[in-house]
Amino acid sequence: MNLLFWGLTIGMVGKVFLASGVLIAHTEIAHEKKIDSLVLKSFRLERILTIVGLVLIITGYAMEVSFYGFDTTLLTCTDAECAAAAGAFLSQ
Repeated sequence: MNLLFWGLTIGMVGKVFLASGVLIAHTEIAHEKKIDSLVLKSFRLERILTIVGLVLIITGYAMEVSFYGFDTTLLTCTDAECAAAAGAFLSQ
């Protein structure tokens, strides 16, 4: 398994954590229909899952970028150069 696989996997786990945290907190609010200690506890869990999820998403992104390499030619090219650079990038 290579760096791209791990980058994609870690990014996906981060997105699942993010979605889980939101769903847990909103489900608790819908169930309780008021803000009480249970809802506040679910907010704390949501905060933790969100922070972990964001860290994993950023880590996965960094791993993907390092796998492909950061090619600055796509940032500074013009017309035909851009088409050639994009074609080379997409063919990887």
